Amino acid sequence: MAKKSNTKVVASSIQDRELAAILSDKYLSYALSTIMSRSLPDVRDGLKPVHRRVLFAMMQLSLKPETQPKKCARVVVDVIGKFHPHGDQSVYDALVRLAQDFSVRYPLVDGQGNFGNIDGDNAAAMRYTEARLTAVSQLLLEGIDDDTIDFRATYDGETLEPIVLPANFPNLLANGSSGIAVGMATSIPPHNVAELCTALEALIEDPAASVKDLLKHIKGPDFPTGGLLAEDRASIINAYETGRGSFRVRAKWHRQELKGDNWQIVVTEIPYQIPKSRLIEKIAELIINKKIPFLDDVTDESAEDIRVVLNPKNKGVDPELLMEQLFRQTDLESRFPLNMNVLDGGVIPRVMNLKEVLQAFINHRQDVLVRGSKHRLANIEHRLEVLGGLLIAYLNIDEVIKIIREEDDPKAKMVKRFKLTEVQVEAILNMRLRSLRKLEEFEIRSEHKALLLEKEELEKLVASKARQLTAIKKQIKGIYEAFSPSTALGARRTKIGKAPLELDMPAHALIEKEPITVVCSEKGWIRAMKGHLEPDKISQISYKEGDGAKFVLHAETTDKLIVFGTNGKFYTIGADKLPPGRGFGEPVRLMIDLQNEADIVALMKHDPERRLLVAADDGRGFIVPESEILSQTKNGKQCLLVKDNVEACVCVPVTGDHAAVIGQNRKLLIFKLDQIPEMTRGVGVILQRYKDGGLSDAKTFKLKEGLTWYSAGRERTETSLKPWIGERAQSGLLPPNGFPRSAKFNGM
Repeated sequence: MAKKSNTKVVASSIQDRELAAILSDKYLSYALSTIMSRSLPDVRDGLKPVHRRVLFAMMQLSLKPETQPKKCARVVVDVIGKFHPHGDQSVYDALVRLAQDFSVRYPLVDGQGNFGNIDGDNAAAMRYTEARLTAVSQLLLEGIDDDTIDFRATYDGETLEPIVLPANFPNLLANGSSGIAVGMATSIPPHNVAELCTALEALIEDPAASVKDLLKHIKGPDFPTGGLLAEDRASIINAYETGRGSFRVRAKWHRQELKGDNWQIVVTEIPYQIPKSRLIEKIAELIINKKIPFLDDVTDESAEDIRVVLNPKNKGVDPELLMEQLFRQTDLESRFPLNMNVLDGGVIPRVMNLKEVLQAFINHRQDVLVRGSKHRLANIEHRLEVLGGLLIAYLNIDEVIKIIREEDDPKAKMVKRFKLTEVQVEAILNMRLRSLRKLEEFEIRSEHKALLLEKEELEKLVASKARQLTAIKKQIKGIYEAFSPSTALGARRTKIGKAPLELDMPAHALIEKEPITVVCSEKGWIRAMKGHLEPDKISQISYKEGDGAKFVLHAETTDKLIVFGTNGKFYTIGADKLPPGRGFGEPVRLMIDLQNEADIVALMKHDPERRLLVAADDGRGFIVPESEILSQTKNGKQCLLVKDNVEACVCVPVTGDHAAVIGQNRKLLIFKLDQIPEMTRGVGVILQRYKDGGLSDAKTFKLKEGLTWYSAGRERTETSLKPWIGERAQSGLLPPNGFPRSAKFNGM
């Protein structure tokens, strides 16, 4: 039987609080932890805590650039065991990124082994890879043992870790940073160090310099994967002035000539953080789906350098137009966001502009310089004190030896006899016998003199801000020389281009132009037959049982088709979207939202220069410009307003100077075309009046050429039309002899 617990709940330890208040406090603590300990970089060294801990752990392991690398697993274990209480994989991922030259502009880790690639493949397991620091990370750690920065206790309190690195390298802007915190994020692209150095020098010389002045030195981001910065200069200036914006980056490409006047496009650089394999898959998908009709194939011929080959379908294609399509539809063009949200002083998260970030780096370097100088002064003072004692000992060497040999407490005796300090006595007692030679005295005096001179210079440096800035400029100049544009690592990779012109690319530019014959049946099944079929071929087209031909027209795949329904709406269908001619096609209603109770009145090829006469069976209608009827959605565009039992029944192109309308009562009326108003939407005006029935058909024509209609499959023309000519809204007269009984001008 289980024993009862003897634990007693102390009533005074229970707090009565609202759940909302508790959640608010806990979530705030979590948010602050995420912001300060994970996601946002420090403006001074440009590092997040995990990156800082990785570099510090590698320094403690003596993984210098000139030493042999160690297993990454050893580094990761040290980091999570001493400093970073998180998963080993997250620490290893951070280490891997610092070693990838396609992710980091100036790598901080020199990796040995498989550290992933630009295709998006992951690095090998940490037990297989090795790492050591690079010269850049050595600059970030330079002076860390000289009391230049503060340390804090680690999570378990057993050791110390740096709050920030001395950072003799503008890492934040040089390598950039990205991260998502709670309620905020950061995204900073990498930049060219040589340009940053010249901007820092300019800011030191003129603290009042504006962001625009600094951008005379910094041309824009410099991505490790190169590419072309295709952004307007005004947008770049605005982004750096506000600390927020984005940069358009395009792939670098050129046209390569082949035999027989053929050519191909070769892409040699792609935008930053775009996996090459995913990019190629997207292009291949577009080719398969015929979204880029001018492109025939894409091939990856990359080795160490990127080489993606694009083959056009024919040599007559404009390469600029082809690439513009790819830029619009693939990641060959991408936008990298700028959001310089950083920890100011390691404490306050805020968005800084370019000048504030550069000034923060200068201020940090000034603090490091002063603290390092004071640390060196303290060491000099201590050494001068020691040297003063050693000099007294050499001048009284015999007496010193006698005291050491004969006295029980030689330390106290020497302090009393020669007025020495504790430090000086300890130095004398710890002195080796081999140092008791005449030459040592001269060396002590020489070192003492040199230290006094160094002390004087350091005291002037600590007391003078101007001297401090001069020293910082000298350091920056040294960084510039190490990463000058003439070096392989320092040369700018991302070329600066102009913002691309917004080409007015028509829709047909993205579609391969091919002749087709559009066929739509009486029951609304539509398809596109290849080529422009001759009449004898059209008559052989088969339909479903109980169905037949209704609309047949020649078009191109680049055309737009317009459908006019009995509900008075116009619908738009791209000819390239039509199903192929095999089979019976597909119902039009699957392509447009044509209601079940509505039917198709007209189907024709869109001509923006044309006008159409639309009318309903109640005899009302108007003329509408065809440029106003295109619909952007499947729902269509309402043009002729109909209600109750009224339906649209006429949609014909406007030509000539007169209109002819005929009712279901077979009465014909002809009047001048200018009596019909031009509108884009409405009920229209009365074209013809009826006692019984309604409008059957209408058309426009040139009066001097006569009125033409079809009867029994034959074309007939009547030129003596005076009896039927009147004014709009009259009733009209019975048509000429031979006019079809169907009261339709096409005889059907």
